[in-house]
Amino acid sequence: MSGRRLRPRHRARRFVRSLLPATTTPDDEAWAAARLSPAEARAFAAMTANDRLHSLGVARAVVAHLDRLGLRETDEDASWIVAAALTHDVGKSVAGLGTYGRVVATLSGWVGGHDMAEHWAETRGFTRRVGLYLQYERLGADLLAVGGSDPRVVAWAAEHHLPEEEWTVPVAAGRLLVDADDGRL
Repeated sequence: MSGRRLRPRHRARRFVRSLLPATTTPDDEAWAAARLSPAEARAFAAMTANDRLHSLGVARAVVAHLDRLGLRETDEDASWIVAAALTHDVGKSVAGLGTYGRVVATLSGWVGGHDMAEHWAETRGFTRRVGLYLQYERLGADLLAVGGSDPRVVAWAAEHHLPEEEWTVPVAAGRLLVDADDGRL
């Protein structure tokens, strides 16, 4: 995975939040479902409560700052950006790792190299789940593609940890999504 960044501040914030009890409200779930296709909504619902809360926060920050792109939430061009914010982490659900397993997986990928992920995913048990987790971007993109998501939503799931020169989505939209994901909005 070329260009992968560790993003320690982002990961530390996510880790601390993951230790706190998390629940989404029916209003949160309805808000997300209204902005997703049925297949995307199912993928969103399969995420952990912490991941759903994170994605809801990202999406709401994006909606609040769509004016940076000259858009309003009701604009057709905005719908894929909001869906991308809500679904960018859906691939994490495939691995079925909890908080500490994710920490181990992240550090394993950083130390051992992400090129090992595919090999690890072909094994069994915890090592397999580590390998799957390290490929969550691709797995999430696959889930979204199979579900018929907008190609830009699929691309963002796969590309959201890559440097912007490797994005296939419009750079201004990607920057907004990254700023929201990193808590800078």
